[in-house]
Amino acid sequence: MNRQYKIACALTVLTLALAGCANKGVKVEEAKPSPLPKLEQAKTLVPVFSQNVASTDEADPLRMRLDVDHGVIFVINPNGEVEAFQGKQRLWQKKISKQGLSSGVEAKDGLVVVGSPKGQLFALDQATGETKWTAQLSGAILAPSLIHAGRVITVANDGTVFAHEVETGKQAWTYNLPNVQFSLRGQAAPVALDARNVLIASANAYIYAIDAISGTPKMQRRVAVSEGRSDIQRLIDIDGEPAVAGQFVVTTSYQGQVTVLDLASQQVVWSEDASSIQRPEVKGNGVFVAQTDGKITAYEITTGNKLWENDQLLNRQLSNPVMLGNDLVVGDLDGVLHLIDPSTGAIIGRSKTSGEVRTLRVIDNQLYVSTRKGAMSVWQNR
Repeated sequence: MNRQYKIACALTVLTLALAGCANKGVKVEEAKPSPLPKLEQAKTLVPVFSQNVASTDEADPLRMRLDVDHGVIFVINPNGEVEAFQGKQRLWQKKISKQGLSSGVEAKDGLVVVGSPKGQLFALDQATGETKWTAQLSGAILAPSLIHAGRVITVANDGTVFAHEVETGKQAWTYNLPNVQFSLRGQAAPVALDARNVLIASANAYIYAIDAISGTPKMQRRVAVSEGRSDIQRLIDIDGEPAVAGQFVVTTSYQGQVTVLDLASQQVVWSEDASSIQRPEVKGNGVFVAQTDGKITAYEITTGNKLWENDQLLNRQLSNPVMLGNDLVVGDLDGVLHLIDPSTGAIIGRSKTSGEVRTLRVIDNQLYVSTRKGAMSVWQNR
C-alpha cells in the first residue's frame, strides 16, 4: 500500500463519513440520515432476479460494479471470485485471486476484466471463466477497466493509465496522470468518448481525452476548482465517471462543481458549485446530480439553470442516479431504491433491496443494483 493510498483512506474518514479505511477505535461523528418521507400511493419496482455474493467491508467505499453482456450477468466476489449468471442459473464460478478483487467488472468482446488491490489485471473468457491473460500494473485497481477500440484501458491507483491489447494482453501504451499527494479512495472508470478516443478523469480535477489505439493525448481540460485553505479542504477528486451526452461532457467533483464542457470548442459551458463522488445522469435537457450531503439537484444542460432540488434524503449516502424508463432512481445506505419524478424532483415511489446501494446501472430497460452486503438484484418498471 503506497503512501498516497493510506492518506486517501484517512482523509476520507475524517472528512466524509464515507469511510475509506478508518483506524479501529476512532469514532467519527456522523450526521443522522433523514427519515424516509411518507408517500401516498407509492410506485414500486418489479423484482426480476437477485443473488447474494460476498459483502465488502463496511468502511470501504469501493463500488464493485457488475456488468452484463449478451444477457449474461458478471459479478465479482471481493474475496477473489468471479461469477457468471444467466437468469437464476450460475454458468460458472472461478477463483482467480488470493489477494481479493477491488474493481468492478467490464464485460465486452468476449472478455470479463477485473482487477485486484495488488495491481493484477485479469482477463477471463466470458463463456468459460478461464483466464486468457493477466497483467501486472503499477498500483491498486480500484475502478472498472474499459474495453474500447481493441484495447483494455485501466487506471491504476498511482495515476498511470494502461492500455493492453484485447486479444493478447500485450501492453500497448501507458500515460501518466499528474501525481497528487492527497486524494479520496476511489477512481473514476475510463469512459468512451467516441469510436476511437477515451476519457479519463483524475484526482486533480482534470479530464483527459486519449487515443485508445496509440495513447496520444488529444485534450486536457480542468473542470473544477477548489477554494479550500487546507489540504483536506482542497480535495477535489473526480470519482464519478464523466457522462458523455452528444457534444457535451458532464462531470462532478468532490467539494467542487458540476460542469458541462462543450467538446467542439473544449470550453466550459457552465459550472455550478456541487459536491459529488457519483456519476451524473443526463436525460434529455436534464443533468441530475446526487450530492455528498444527500441533495439531488437537476440542471438544464445548456444553461446550468437549476430545475429543482430535493433535500428529503439528506445524509442517506446516495448512489449514482439513473433513468429507468420515465423515472429517476437513486439508492441509499439502507438499500432503499427511491423513484423520483425527473420533471419535478418529487419522490413518487420506492422499493427495497439488501444493504447499502453502491452502484446502479440500466441495461436494456432493466435496473441492475449492487450493494455492500453483496446483494445483486435486477428490477424493472411495472
